[in-house]
Amino acid sequence: AQPIGATDGDNQKKVLVKFFTPWSYWTWYAVEFDGNGLFFGYVEGQDNEWGYFSLKDLSAIEGPFGLQVERDLFFKDKMINAAGHIWTAQED
Repeated sequence: AQPIGATDGDNQKKVLVKFFTPWSYWTWYAVEFDGNGLFFGYVEGQDNEWGYFSLKDLSAIEGPFGLQVERDLFFKDKMINAAGHIWTAQED
């Protein structure tokens, strides 16, 4: 995992984990993690922007019928750039 601040200035960042709301379009792409529940990454929601989010806050979100934010277990080997474009990382 990349610690908070480790990717500052990088134009291309590896996505560590993707979280999403199964009932809407909100998605969080984490590129840094502090080891204690704080992430830095790209958020697609009302606005698309880089910022901090916590696992505690994501866990508190509840949708219709009790749905919660989920981790995409099949999302791996992806990169993201400053504009939020995502692509599959190439193997060396």
